[in-house]
Amino acid sequence: MSEESAEEPAQGRRVFLNHLDSYCGRSIGEYLSTCVVGASLESIEDEEEEEEDNSAAEVSSRSKEGVYQIVGTLSKPESSKPSFAEEIYAVSSREELLSHLLECEIVLYNITEDTNQIEEAMWAASALHMEIEHFTRQKLFILISTIMSWAKSKPPDPEDPEVAFTDEDYRRRKAHPNFTDHINAEKLILKLGKASKRKFSTYIVASGHQYGAGEGVLHYFFKRGWLSEPPAIPIFGDGNNFIPTIHILDLAAVLQNVADHRPKSHYILAVDASIHTLQELVKCISKNVGSGRTEKIPTEDAFLSKDLTQMHLDMLLVNLRMESGLVKESFNIKWVAQEGLVENIEQIVKEYKQSRGLLSLKIFVHGPPGVGKSTIAEQLCKHYKLHHIKSKDVISEAIANLEEIVAPKELATDNVGEEGEGDDGEEEEQGENVEEAQELLDAVKENMEQNAGQLDDEYVTKFMKNKLKSMPCRNQGYVLDGFPETYEQANDLFNCNEDEQGAKSKIPKYDTLITPEFVISLTASDEFLINRIINLPESIVAGTHYTQDQFLKVLNVFRELNTDDKTVLNYFDEIEIHPQFIDVDKLEDPENRFIVKEIIKEIGEPRNYGLTDEEKEELERQAAEECLVKEAQEKAEQERKEAEERAERMANWEEWNKHLEEVKRQEQELLEAQSVPLRNYLMRNVMPMLMQGINECCRIRPDDPVDFLAEYLFKNSPDI
Repeated sequence: MSEESAEEPAQGRRVFLNHLDSYCGRSIGEYLSTCVVGASLESIEDEEEEEEDNSAAEVSSRSKEGVYQIVGTLSKPESSKPSFAEEIYAVSSREELLSHLLECEIVLYNITEDTNQIEEAMWAASALHMEIEHFTRQKLFILISTIMSWAKSKPPDPEDPEVAFTDEDYRRRKAHPNFTDHINAEKLILKLGKASKRKFSTYIVASGHQYGAGEGVLHYFFKRGWLSEPPAIPIFGDGNNFIPTIHILDLAAVLQNVADHRPKSHYILAVDASIHTLQELVKCISKNVGSGRTEKIPTEDAFLSKDLTQMHLDMLLVNLRMESGLVKESFNIKWVAQEGLVENIEQIVKEYKQSRGLLSLKIFVHGPPGVGKSTIAEQLCKHYKLHHIKSKDVISEAIANLEEIVAPKELATDNVGEEGEGDDGEEEEQGENVEEAQELLDAVKENMEQNAGQLDDEYVTKFMKNKLKSMPCRNQGYVLDGFPETYEQANDLFNCNEDEQGAKSKIPKYDTLITPEFVISLTASDEFLINRIINLPESIVAGTHYTQDQFLKVLNVFRELNTDDKTVLNYFDEIEIHPQFIDVDKLEDPENRFIVKEIIKEIGEPRNYGLTDEEKEELERQAAEECLVKEAQEKAEQERKEAEERAERMANWEEWNKHLEEVKRQEQELLEAQSVPLRNYLMRNVMPMLMQGINECCRIRPDDPVDFLAEYLFKNSPDI
């Protein structure tokens, strides 16, 4: 079986793998880094017995000594080094890359994800082939290609379309027009391996479409189902094309077997045992990840999707039946999903959630009417990508679903294309479901007629529980808006079945699958709530219970329900999910921004997909608009302040001038008032004698007039 039967397994082999940070590279590299060289040469039973007999320390020691040592390149230079990799090469030239390849005994080149790697893989194989003379031991080159190099092959038996292609048919394969580079690379590498097989052996592993551990080409359907936007997952064309698949870890196991066994056949089909159509795969994904709905769309419309590349579309539209006799009969593989995705969907969904970090988030928002529960719930749903659950909507949806189930068959014929043809067992089950649905629908309508359009808690709780157990709510999570309102409703909605409850347990047994993790209780005074309702526009109040009389009644009912010994919040306290109280009065936040921030701070980061490109663009646009508005407001405020300061300065200046003029006038009046007595005194006692002296001085004209005047005044003064 093996070309290396005489050669002993190496204690450790250095394996080169390109793009260790890609979906395929990461999964294969991590798997091989835990594989002991030559382990697949033993039978699986012997391996399991050895693992049971050996202690954990022995297994760990053995694995460190003889495992495959993974080295390679990254698709993105900024990516961090994977934990399983011994070394990462940041290659600047092909000479440098060749030197690294020569250090490795096994070279794996994956061309299933990045077509730019095809030319590099062909160069690497050719360059290694030219160095054969310097090899001291055999080197192995494995090209991980795709079954798309078979996409246009003629059926092995034209008269029987169910006959599948096998490994031996590889010489008759014909590639899809967009995958001719792949088949050219396969042919070249097979040719290079024929020259000197003892020194340089080459293999082609044609992989089925990979899934598992975060998903590859099928990730588009998983994401659409997870986000449920829109709820129906598309099926391209009629969906009857067969798609060969393989779990990514099973592909890694095939590569391990090729490295260990060195089989005589150098072309290996790596596919699982499943034979599923696109329609079967999408329906299975929708049922276990999304809402369960699918819709068929024309093939040409698929090309309008921004989330699918041309290569992905070509892969999803392939129609091939394939089986690998070599993998099934000659390799020792501990299969993860031998029977395919559909039969192992629970495990695949679990891997998908773990790999993508997708966890459900369940929130209950409680509070009096008018406090803003629905608005806040909508904002939380938008931020965390959750489902907004309102009892009124759930009841309407449940009744509509029941009516759809019991509708006459001829009315439902338009939807047959979506569901496909069922077998006899499915038809019998559907018949039983119709009878049950009819009974429930009749009971619901009768109950609503007896209660003036309202529905008893029994039915509301039943519909709400079914909604919370639906796949979208279980996967992504939800925000419960205002329901349950009482302790009894909460207990009926979230409790486990009676046989699961412990009779002596003080803590109520609750269903963790549907019970909220976070309880947010919004509080506000009656005065605040009434003022808020009074100030609401008439267009919003019309048709709601927010009219003055009705609102007061609803508010009184809420207060009564939440002052009893057993309230809905008491229920959550009993099961140790303690509510977070937020006083809406104190925050004075009409747009609920601070309230939502407070809740987000308590809950933490989203556990869902990040923002889409469109959402990022919208946020950037909103941020830019807010920045422009803020700048305009700041500029207007600055201009207003400057204008006020100028006006104030002008007013101050005018006031100061008025005061100055007044001061001058008052000083003048004061001087004039003070000068009248002095002038009178001078005119009566001084001026007559002084004028006489001056006249005499003018007549005589003495040499010293001042001295003359002084002497004159002295002689003629009546007081002297």
